[in-house]
Formats: sequence, structure tokens, C-alpha cells
Amino acid sequence: MRILVVEDSQVVAKILRHLLQQELDCIVDIAPDLTTARTFLEQEQYFVAIADLSLPDANGGQIVEVVQQYQVPCIVATATLDSAQRKRLLSLGIVDYVFKENRFSYEYIVKLVKRLHRNQKIKVLVADDSSVSRNYIRALLEQHLFQVMEAKDGAEALALLQSSAGIKLLITDYNMPTMDGFELIIKARELYLREELAIIGLSNDTDESLSARFIKNGANDFLQKPFVHEEFHCRVLNTLDALEMLRLFWKQANYDYLTQVYNRRYFFDYFSQQMPKISKKKTQLAVGLIDIDFFKKVNDNYGHDVGDEVLIEFSARLRKIFADKFIVARIGGEEFVVALKGLKLAQAHQLFDDFREKLAAQPIVTSKGDLKVTISIGLHCRNADESIDEMIKIADQSLYRAKEQGRNLVCVSGLQI
Repeated sequence: MRILVVEDSQVVAKILRHLLQQELDCIVDIAPDLTTARTFLEQEQYFVAIADLSLPDANGGQIVEVVQQYQVPCIVATATLDSAQRKRLLSLGIVDYVFKENRFSYEYIVKLVKRLHRNQKIKVLVADDSSVSRNYIRALLEQHLFQVMEAKDGAEALALLQSSAGIKLLITDYNMPTMDGFELIIKARELYLREELAIIGLSNDTDESLSARFIKNGANDFLQKPFVHEEFHCRVLNTLDALEMLRLFWKQANYDYLTQVYNRRYFFDYFSQQMPKISKKKTQLAVGLIDIDFFKKVNDNYGHDVGDEVLIEFSARLRKIFADKFIVARIGGEEFVVALKGLKLAQAHQLFDDFREKLAAQPIVTSKGDLKVTISIGLHCRNADESIDEMIKIADQSLYRAKEQGRNLVCVSGLQI
């Protein structure tokens, strides 16, 4: 990533370069005037430009138009800005403006650049029956490099939420035909939890209770139309920051820190909630309890650091094969579980046995050399109305038999296949 800083103050330029390179993997070019900036823009492709309005050879803010001629997003850093200048800059479509007041101002700029970098991967769905309103919101969002999708009413928006993966933010108007904003939010919350999807409600209605009703129905925030650029961007960025923080907390609570698969608590909580649905739909469910053979010897002979390397690589291979479709969790030191929904016993067994064979054939590379690793697996398919705890106990009995019979085996519910 390459960033252009257009700033005639050497002190300010050095501060920005230091902070940007400290926080981001980037190259920072510094132009002290408009002429140098134009030369840089002709020679390099920039992710963003951070530009002062008053330069030795252009003190009227001409740098903004020049930067945008090269289709580079522009953040304005300025010491002063009157109302007329502000309106002009916003009409030009700058990302944001920041007053150069203290270190916190420069840290805000760095935070904004990091946000822009993340925004490139974030899908935002805008639901509004007014094409004028949708186009306006789309333009604001694209200034911040979001991927934008549109829906003309709640029903179309709901269909997109169901069919398009990766939407992180829904911005919805209240008054829409077919399905209004409230109904859309209620249905959206049936599909996505708060740590998965953020929602901002919009309305030009004068009803004072709307904001509370939006939030009580599941929205994260509410914005009254008409709104100004800065308020819109601040609400969107704060909402996404909160979503990412919530997602981080959720991940810390539900993922194993070392192996990056789900932890024991998540696994049992998830299936305790899912079992009634599985029973109702009579869905096939198999669990494979996996133990790394003689793992204690790895720790004893090579140290716990190497043991961790083995666990990390083993779980990476486990995720690669299973995690896209199935639930993978670490439930003990070297013990893992994979739950396979929708597979019959023979299919589940074949999948586990293929994984076991490939693991044994490909040693794990560690800092102390290559180590051959094998696993034993106890497999059980659900009968009648067994709970997840009961399934794990039966799988554990099969795992014990696999170890008794020489390890590097898959044993199934009292039978060895």
C-alpha cells in the first residue's frame, strides 16, 4: 500500500509518516508542494492522499482537485476551514477533513486510513424505495471504499441478505412498500446476530419514537433524514468499529486462542441449542472425537513449544478439510471434535479415515524437525433423541477402543470399520 502525504511542514509530514508506517504496512511519499505532488501522482498508484489545503504554490485548496483527477481518495488535513470551504470540499467528495491541532488529530487520520483499508472488503446493503436517496447514500459509502449493494424495498433486501454472503452492514429506510424497515430488521435479526450484522435505520418521518423503535427492533443506530456528510460517516464508522469490537469479544469467548477452532464451551452451547431442530427435521448427525496419538511424548521429548507447533499445524489441516461445512472444536489438550451434519455413517467414516491417512503420510514440520503424527478417532452417529453430551460419551468409548487396538484407527459405535 502506498500513501501520499502532501504537506509543506516537515514536522507534520514526519509525524504522519512515522504514525502511518508504525500502524500500516505501507510506503509513504511526501510532497512539500503541488508541483511535487503532481509528479508523484503521475508516477505512482496511491491508495489514499493526505493533503494540506495551503501549499507554497497553491494556497486555495487546488490540491484536492488534482488528487481526484488521478482517482485517489483524499483526506484533507488543515489548520483552518471556513463554512464555504467545508461545503466545497464535501461537494468534491473528499473522504474527510481533519484539523491539524495535536497528536490526536494525526492519530485520527491514521485510524481513518486503516478503516478505509478494511472497508474495501466490507459489503453494505442499502434498502430504500427512493432511487435518489439510494444513489446519494451509495456515493457517500463509495467515498469510503465500501462494496455497496442496493434494494428498492424490504423484501428485496431480505432476499439479498439470504443469498449474498458477507454483508456486514444494512442501512434501511423506514417507509418502504412490500416490507417496511421495521419488518426487515426483525427478519434480518432472525438470520444474523449482532456480532454478524450491523443495522442503521433511516427515516425522514418526524415521529420522535422512531429512533427508539428502530433500536428496540434490533438496529444498532438511527439517523434522521436529511443528514450531513460528516454525521453519516461518523455513524457508519462508529457502528462498524463497534461491530468489529463485538466480533472480537465474541471470538475471544468462543474460539480456542492457540488453534483458532471453536472451544469446548461454544461446541456444547451450540449443539444444545441445535438439537431440537435436528430432532424435528430428523437430520443425520455424526461426531468424531479425535486424539493425537502419544502427544505427551512430543511435549516430553521436544518441549511444549514444539507441542504447540504440532497443535497449530494439525488444527490448520483439520480446518482445511472440515471447517467450511462442519463444526470443529478443541475440547481438551490434544483432543478435538468434529460434528458432521447431514452425513450418513459410511460417508462420515470415509471422510475421517481419509483425513487420518493423509495426516499420517505427511509429517508436520516443526522447529525441531519433521514429526510423524497419527490420530485415533471415535465416531458415533446420533440415535433417537441423544443429547450432544451422550453422543460425545459414546464417541469417547469408541476412541478408547481405537487406542486399545493400536491407535491410528477410526472406530465406530462398538464396531471397527
